[in-house]
Amino acid sequence: MTQVLKKLTVQVLKNNNVENIFAITGVRANSTWWSNVQMGPPDVILGITEAYKKDSNPKKVNLGVGAYRDDDGKPFVLPSVRKAEEVIYKKALNHEYAPIGGEASYTDAVAKLAFGEDSPVLKGKINCTVQTLSGTGALRLGFEFITKHYAKAKEVWMPSPTWGNHPQICNTLNLPHKKYRYFDPKTNGFDLKGALEDICKIPEGAIILLHACAHNPTGVDPRPSDWEQLSAAIKQRKLFPFFDMAYQGFATGSVDNDALAVRLFVKDGHQVTLAQSFAKNMGLYGERAGALTFLCGDEQSAAKVMSQVKIMIRTMYSNPPLYGARIVQEILNTPELKKQWLSDVKLMADRIISMRKQLRAGIEGAGNRNKWNHITDQIGMFCFTGLKPEQVERLTKEFHIYLTKDGRISVAGISSKNVQYIAEAIHKVTS
Repeated sequence: MTQVLKKLTVQVLKNNNVENIFAITGVRANSTWWSNVQMGPPDVILGITEAYKKDSNPKKVNLGVGAYRDDDGKPFVLPSVRKAEEVIYKKALNHEYAPIGGEASYTDAVAKLAFGEDSPVLKGKINCTVQTLSGTGALRLGFEFITKHYAKAKEVWMPSPTWGNHPQICNTLNLPHKKYRYFDPKTNGFDLKGALEDICKIPEGAIILLHACAHNPTGVDPRPSDWEQLSAAIKQRKLFPFFDMAYQGFATGSVDNDALAVRLFVKDGHQVTLAQSFAKNMGLYGERAGALTFLCGDEQSAAKVMSQVKIMIRTMYSNPPLYGARIVQEILNTPELKKQWLSDVKLMADRIISMRKQLRAGIEGAGNRNKWNHITDQIGMFCFTGLKPEQVERLTKEFHIYLTKDGRISVAGISSKNVQYIAEAIHKVTS
């Protein structure tokens, strides 16, 4: 009987016959535990990458990927990271659990990087800083903490547009979110007037999300004088600033320049919350090294917040992974390695800046009459080109250049080998 059942099962699997499966198992396909689950929408960026991979044209270009690439289009492992890995290997460290909030040598180092070596925040011990699962984990943990412990207006105001995961995290937590004006499609720049008008109408105590530098997805950052006006308006409205800093050092090539907004807000007396990521600026995409900091006003409040954050971490993932954090702290706590890293991150930022200049020069050099100054005015890995959906479609169909329908490109996908080809294609679809 057993042999007969085995043969029948094999035949059913070959034929993939639902009724035969029901005959053997007594369970219909539409009565499983998960038959009510709906198919989720595909990820936009992954869809672009899949289409790019299937394209056999030798001139194809992927401008959708959100990861740094070198001039040969290859993933780049920072020399400072390689050296840190060698040091860690020689230490022959164990694999015991990390503390719930991460190693103190890590959290101290990343807080100093963000707020400055001599920051009164650190001297006063008013910060609660914990290791997180990169920037996404920091945002999720921070927003969830807000839903449980924040006593005022539990709604998040985000720039329009913003990174797609920001609203998704809020939706998961049933945390209301709204938009304030940020990007001006007429100038492809920052809408300071619109932002200030909207901020002045946000309910007192609401959370306002701010990109510290290299705004994703537009590449549009406020100028220092703009940040001063934003800080003043946000303080007047008594809003709660939540910074997302995923690109410190990667925007201008200077970690201090890129932390300007965060440090300005702290100087102005804001009690900020900060999410940090080391995916982009150290190339540790897969290591998920990040941090979350709450500024708490005084040391006693910081201790209370830390106790509650640890409880949340314990129930989410117990404690954070060690390897990526070890690389980060080795780099930040070793003067020689930190010097090398600052050089590495500047190298990446400079390549991005160079590609922006070459792309703009190529489009304008082709005789295009449109304005393209926004390409070099914007900063960081991403650029809102101003291309319309139909122009994007032409770029993909006629020139095998892949990007999102809103015209956003990852400048990291541009190289000295393809920049002229991309420039000529953009010229043709916009002329």
